[in-house]
Amino acid sequence: MKITIDKNLCSGHARCAAAAPELFALDDSGYALPLDGEVPPEQEQAARAGAWTCPERAVTVE
Repeated sequence: MKITIDKNLCSGHARCAAAAPELFALDDSGYALPLDGEVPPEQEQAARAGAWTCPERAVTVE
């Protein structure tokens, strides 16, 4: 499972990072940075929660 962030849609609300701080970091401007690499199986639910909290639907987990 991988996390993708559409930077054209991300508005920097940081809700994904609040929901799953172990999977989403923020850049200096407050925009989300996804985990580099595969999501560990035990954190898949957290990845989905981070995607679900995004009001712009900029986060994709697949």
